Amino acid sequence: MSDAASAAVGHDELAVLKLLALDGGLAGEVKTSCSGLADRLDASNQTASRRLQRLEDENYVERDTVSDGQWVAITDAGQRALRGEYEEYRRIFEADAGVELAGTVTGGMGEGRHYISLPGYMEQFVDRLGYEPFAGTLNVDLTEASVRRRSAMASLDPIPIEGWEDEERTYGPAICYPAAIETTDGTRYEECHIITPERTHHDEDQIELIAPIKLRDELGLDDDDHLTISVTEP
Repeated sequence: MSDAASAAVGHDELAVLKLLALDGGLAGEVKTSCSGLADRLDASNQTASRRLQRLEDENYVERDTVSDGQWVAITDAGQRALRGEYEEYRRIFEADAGVELAGTVTGGMGEGRHYISLPGYMEQFVDRLGYEPFAGTLNVDLTEASVRRRSAMASLDPIPIEGWEDEERTYGPAICYPAAIETTDGTRYEECHIITPERTHHDEDQIELIAPIKLRDELGLDDDDHLTISVTEP
């Protein structure tokens, strides 16, 4: 998505998205019209039509125009945008607002061990996270509900890890979020972080965690073990 396109979807467009969700647009198609939306938005038909078009252009909604209006459904991208708004309001009204994710332990590709050990990253981890991470990450496959909920992390302030370069190549930036892990038997470990590299082979359904110790050994974890991860503000 280009910067210009991203700027096309703002609070005005999200207001339209909210109305569509209130009408049932998250569950499936809803019948609407530009004139009906215009009345509810206290705007002109042209303005309502333009906002709908922006939402469609950015894949926040899918539309099917018929003779007496249009059928509109909110996409996964639209749902993530609404959830991000919801989480920002939670931060305003709920002091302990955070994001809770669930998933199962899975094996990684071994890349984390190499990259975390590089001095350009390690120095920042020590300075910004307060510890030297174990050389490796704990990979977690998220549940379907948590994949959707993951977008709410965008409302939290991350800890930036800046990119750097040496004589051979350039290494990309990453962001970290403080997190606590809880196993099914109630064991809890709090000194860890979700790390999200700018360039990663992982899809949105998987997260990586770092900590000063080897989490698998500390918590006695095996592949397919269930975990709850509570993500908070720095």
